[in-house]
Amino acid sequence: MLVKTFGSAVTGIHAMTITVEVNLMGQSGFAIVGLPDNAVRESRERIEAAIKYNCYDYPRGRLTINMAPADVRKEGSAYDLTIAIGILCASGQINIFPAELEQYLIMGELSLDGTLRPIRGALPIAVQARAEKFKAFLLPADNGEEAGIVNSIDVIPIHTLQDAIDFIEQKRKIPPIKIDTREIFAHESNQFELNFSDVKGQANVKRALEVAAAGGHNAILIGPPGAGKSMLAKRLPSILPPLSLEEALETTKIHSVAGKLGKVKGLVPHRPFRAPHHTISDVALVGGGNQPQPGEISLAHNGVLFMDELPEFKRTVLEVMRQPLEERMITISRAKFAVEYPANFMLIASMNPCPCGYYNHPEKECVCAPGVVNRYLSRISGPLLDRIDIQIEVTPVPFDDLTSKAESEKSESIRERVKNAREIQQERYASLNGIHSNAMMPPNLIRELCQLDTPSENLLKTAMNRLKLSARAYDRILKVARTIADLDNKPNITHIHISEAIGYRNLDRENWGGS
Repeated sequence: MLVKTFGSAVTGIHAMTITVEVNLMGQSGFAIVGLPDNAVRESRERIEAAIKYNCYDYPRGRLTINMAPADVRKEGSAYDLTIAIGILCASGQINIFPAELEQYLIMGELSLDGTLRPIRGALPIAVQARAEKFKAFLLPADNGEEAGIVNSIDVIPIHTLQDAIDFIEQKRKIPPIKIDTREIFAHESNQFELNFSDVKGQANVKRALEVAAAGGHNAILIGPPGAGKSMLAKRLPSILPPLSLEEALETTKIHSVAGKLGKVKGLVPHRPFRAPHHTISDVALVGGGNQPQPGEISLAHNGVLFMDELPEFKRTVLEVMRQPLEERMITISRAKFAVEYPANFMLIASMNPCPCGYYNHPEKECVCAPGVVNRYLSRISGPLLDRIDIQIEVTPVPFDDLTSKAESEKSESIRERVKNAREIQQERYASLNGIHSNAMMPPNLIRELCQLDTPSENLLKTAMNRLKLSARAYDRILKVARTIADLDNKPNITHIHISEAIGYRNLDRENWGGS
C-alpha cells in the first residue's frame, strides 16, 4: 500500500514542503531515498523502537520511503514522526483515508519510547504550511508556542507518538495553540533588565550612542579598561526603537532555524544583542558549515553585534564582515546550492587604545614601546574602519560622578527621542527600497539630503584641514550630522550638528595613537 505524508525542509530562513511516500510491499527490506543525510537514514532504528514500545507492529514487508523532491537534501531527525505515521498508515494500523492524512503537515524527532523532542525551524515551517493551506501542523509540544504565533492554521502540540495517532484517528481532541501575538509582543517589547540610568557619568558617550541608535550607525568605543565600554554597549538595545511585528517575525525565524530561541515563547520581543568572544571563527561569525546555519551576524539581525576588544579578533574574522556590513545580507555558497541569511545589524565595537590599555589615560602612564600603539590600531583595516561612522573615546569616570546620587537619564526618555528620529527617517526614505535609516544612505543621497549652508561648509572645511581628517570621514560626518539634525527635529543641517559630528571621528585625526 502506498501512503503519502508531508514534512518540511528549511533552507536559509524559508521552508519547503517535502512529500514522504511510504510503500509497503511483500518482500522484506528497507530503503529510504531522496538525498537523506545520516540522521534521516538512522531514523529506522528510532522509528522501529518507538512503534514497538507503543504496542504497534513494525511491518515485515519491504518498506520503500521516497522523500520528494529527490534533488533537495533532507537533513536532521525531524522527519521521524512523518515517516512513522506513514509506515503505520501503509501497514493498516492507523484508520484514516489517505486524502484526510494529506491535510496534515507532520514533523518531530522520536525518542525510543515514542516521546517527541523539539525540532529546529518550527516557525518558518508553520508559515509555509499556512501558505500551502494545510489543515493542521502536528509538531512537538515544546515547539508549540513558537509555531502558534502563525494564525489561520491549527498548530497541534504533540507529546508522544500515541498522541499523534489518537489525534489523526480522531479518538482524542487536542486543542490547537492560540496565541494573542500582538498583546504579548506589546507587553514584553518594553521590558528591559538593563537601563542607561545605571551608568554614572559618561554623558558624551551616552549621547554618541543615542545618535548611533537614532541613525542606525556603527560605532566604536575606545578607552582604558574599566571605563564602562561594555556596560554602555549592553544597554544600547534599551534605547533602540521597538521591533515591528514584521521585524520580530523575521528575527524569530532566524533564531528558530538556529535553535537559539531558548526560553523565548512566541515572537522575539527585543532587538537581539550578540557578543561573540574574540576567539570566534569566521564561519561561526558569518554562518556556514557542512549543514549551513546562521552565524552571529545573522543572529544579530535587526539588533546589535557587540565585538569587545576588536583588535583581538582574527584578521580573517574582521575582514569577512566587510561585505555583510555593506549589503546587509550574507550568502553562503556550496557546490549545489546557495543559502542567504539577512544580516542587517548595528556593529558596536570596543577596544583599548593600546596593548597595555592606558594610552592617553589622564592618570596612568602608558608603558607601550614606540610604534606599538600604531601597530595595535592597524589590526583594524581601513576598509572595515570605513564602515564605522562613530568613533568615540571613553574616559574613566571621575570619583565625584561615580559617587553622585543624582539620577541619570533613563533609557525610556532616550528611546522616545530615538523613535521620533527614526520616524522622520522612515518618512524620508519611504519611497526608496532597502533604505530605512541615515546609515544606509548611498553617496548620491548624501549629496541630496545633506546639503550645507555656508557656515557649516566652512566649519567642515576647517576641520578637515586642521585635524587632517581622512577623505572617508567626509561622508560619515554628513550622515551623522543628518541624524543629529533629525534628533533636533530640524529639516536642515546646521553648523552645530556638523560640529558635534566632527567630534565623533577620533580615529581619523592625524597623530592619534602616537604616530
